[in-house]
Amino acid sequence: MPPRSEQRRPAEDGLAEALSALGDRWSLAVVASLLEGPLRFGALQEQLPAISPNVLSQRLRALEAQGVLVAMPYSERPPRYTYELTSAGRELAGALRLLEDWGSRRLGAPGEPPRHEDCGTPLEVRWYCPSCQRPVSSPSPSDQEELYYA
Repeated sequence: MPPRSEQRRPAEDGLAEALSALGDRWSLAVVASLLEGPLRFGALQEQLPAISPNVLSQRLRALEAQGVLVAMPYSERPPRYTYELTSAGRELAGALRLLEDWGSRRLGAPGEPPRHEDCGTPLEVRWYCPSCQRPVSSPSPSDQEELYYA
C-alpha cells in the first residue's frame, strides 16, 4: 500500500472535477446570478458589470457544456437566449451560499447569518447521516475514522 501522502482520496478527485467545471474567475458568479431564475444575456451583464461580454459568452458556453445551465432560444434572428440552471446547477446553491457567508465573514462585512424562518435561530451546516439519523462530526484530516469514501 502506498504511503498516505501518495494516496488520492475520491473526495480529492471530486474537488478536482468541481474545479475543472467551475474553477475559473466568473463561473460561480454566473451560477449565483441564475439561482433566482432564468435570465437573458443583458440581464446577466447588468448583474455582473465587471465581466466583459465576450468572457460572459465564453462562461455561458462552458457552463452549458458542463451541464450546469441550458440556453433556451427566444429569438432566431438574431439568435438570442434565456439562460437557466439545470438541476445540477441548482445543486450548487448551498455551496455558493456557504462560500458567500465565508467570504463575508473574512471581509468583516456586517450582516446576519441565514436564520431559520420559524424560530429565527442562526442556521448551522452539519454533516448528517440519513440512515442512522444522526449528525456526524465535521470532516477534517483528524476525523477520517468517522468519514470514508466508498
